[in-house]
This record gives sequence, structure tokens and C-alpha cells, in this order.
Amino acid sequence: MDAKQHVFVAMSGGVDSAVAVAKLLAQGYAVTGIHMHTWKDPKWQAAIEDLPAPEKLAETSANALGISFVLLDIREKFYQSVVQKFLSEYLNGLTPNPCLFCNPQVKWGILQAYAMAQGANFFATGHYARIEQFSPGKVRLLRGVDRSKDQSYVLSMLSQYQLSHSLLPLGDMTKDSVRAQAQAMSLPVAERQDSQDLCFLGSVDYRDFLQRYAPESYEQGEIVDPHGNVLGQHEGLALYTIGQRKGIRIAAAEPYYVIDKDVEKNRLIVGFAEQTGKNGLIGVQPRWISGEAPEPGQVFEVMIRYRAKPQEAILAMVTDTEFRLEFKNPLRGITPGQVAVLYRGEECLGGGIIKHFA
Repeated sequence: MDAKQHVFVAMSGGVDSAVAVAKLLAQGYAVTGIHMHTWKDPKWQAAIEDLPAPEKLAETSANALGISFVLLDIREKFYQSVVQKFLSEYLNGLTPNPCLFCNPQVKWGILQAYAMAQGANFFATGHYARIEQFSPGKVRLLRGVDRSKDQSYVLSMLSQYQLSHSLLPLGDMTKDSVRAQAQAMSLPVAERQDSQDLCFLGSVDYRDFLQRYAPESYEQGEIVDPHGNVLGQHEGLALYTIGQRKGIRIAAAEPYYVIDKDVEKNRLIVGFAEQTGKNGLIGVQPRWISGEAPEPGQVFEVMIRYRAKPQEAILAMVTDTEFRLEFKNPLRGITPGQVAVLYRGEECLGGGIIKHFA
């Protein structure tokens, strides 16, 4: 490897990105750390005012590792492209996963673009996934070796160009080994716990956030069964998710589950457990990592949300704008707004936004 190759590493202020830097330095790369200062809910910002800011933690790690550090303030862009999309999708009855679109549009769309404009050869992150070159100029995205931490799902909307100019140094490591390496190197973030929350909400409940930034999401309406019989009143469609059982508050011989939303009539549709399973889904805005859609008629493993157990499905139809999946067994919790991602063995092929179940 040419020791002069230069890589910019997205540093979040956590242990993963710090160890990613350490690995790349050990491999002979010239490394620059880069951190994006993003918009955060002021309520959460106030709650963590006395804690070290992520950008400070990232800079501290960069200093400890002896690399230069760049801080990009992208708060306005982040709010427009991630937070506003999050709000609008909830208002349209969807349940979005902002990370799936922040990665290609912001983390890679802004940070990688900046790195390449500065003459970098690669952009790297601390995600647990692997990139494999299988032909000149062509790469595949593979699951991380640590299946409990695999993050290939959240990278599934990246393009072939973005991935071919990326490095994922932690893809062949386990979380335990990453933390052990950080401790052995006495990195200042070695003991920092992983964040499990949306980066702009932190510990703030999304319902509270919606009430402040999209109060119209709290418009009450009818709760009905699949036949249209009125059973009660909901507090706002955005506060419910397909497959949800708790919080419906309707007495019955068995629990009700959210099985659909009628945004036009502002109705929440509920049913019993046997009514929750669906046989398929329609996905739209497909993005295939190879640049070409998979062949229809084949069986793939499909994840319908992050950390979901993969389920076997036939790709029954695929066009440039949509695809249809048919599951071998009825599946609960197929949620419009989430992303259905296809896998062939270890390889992540890409996917698309779930428009509705079929």
C-alpha cells in the first residue's frame, strides 16, 4: 500500500471511530479526522450542557492519536435534509429511519465530498461492515464479522461510487476487541458508551419532539377495526407505529395491534394478532449498490428495519422505480417509511423505502 495514500476519517467522538483511525495509521495511511457539527434539539442540548461536546471528544481523540482534525459546521444543512424530512414523513403517516438517508446525503454526501475535494484517496468511518473489491473499480458491501453489531443495513443506500472510495476498518472486528484495543492504547474515549438514540434527539422522546416541532401531528382521530367499526380515539397518527401493541387503550378479550394508518381520514386501524401478518411489501426509490437491480424470481434474505431478523422473500417484481417482495411466511411489523434491504448471503444488495405492505 502506498504510504502516501490519504484518508479522512469521520470521528463522532466515540470509541469506534477512534480505533478506526488507529488501525488506518498502523496500516500506513496518512489520516485526517473530520467531525460534522450537526443540529440538535435544544431541549436535549440543554440537558447535556455540562457533558463534553462530541466535537470536543473527537478533537481530543484526534490529538491523542497525533492526527490533524477538521470540524465542519453543517447544522443548517442537517436540519433541512434530515430533521425536516423526519418531521414531514411522520406527518404523512410514515415511520422513518433518518440514518438511512443521512449517510448518503450528509455523512458521505458532505463529509466524503469534502475529503475528496481536499485530495483524499478515501473516506472512512467506524461502521461495522465490510467493503470487498470483486472487480476493477467495483466493490460489494458485506455484513460485519460481529453480527450483533453489523451495520450494513444503515449503509445500504450508499452508491457504488461512495463505497468504492470508502474504508471500513472495523468490519472484521468485534465490539469487544475494538474496546480492548482502545483500552490498550489508553484512548480517552475507551470507556465511552455507545449511543442508542437518534443523534439529534438523544434522550428526548420523539413524541415530545413532534409535539414541539409538528404540533399538528397530535390531531386526534378515530380508532377503527379492519371493517371500519369505531372503537375509540387516537392521540395523533404520528404517535403510533405499525405492529405496536401498547398504548392503544381499548379493552378487548385479546390485545389490539396497530395494523395500518389511514392518513386521508386520520384513522388508526387496529386488529388482533392473527391480523398483523402480511405476505409482502412494495418498495419504492430503490438503490442497488452494484448499480443493477437483482434478478426477479430469486429468494433473498430481507431486513425490514435495523436489527430486524432477516426473513426469506422472493423478489417478485422489480423496475427502476419500485419492487415487490413476497415473504415465505407472513411477517409482522412491515412499516411504511422504513427501508427493506435485500441480502444474498453476506452481501448487502441495497433496497428501497417501504411504501405499503401487500
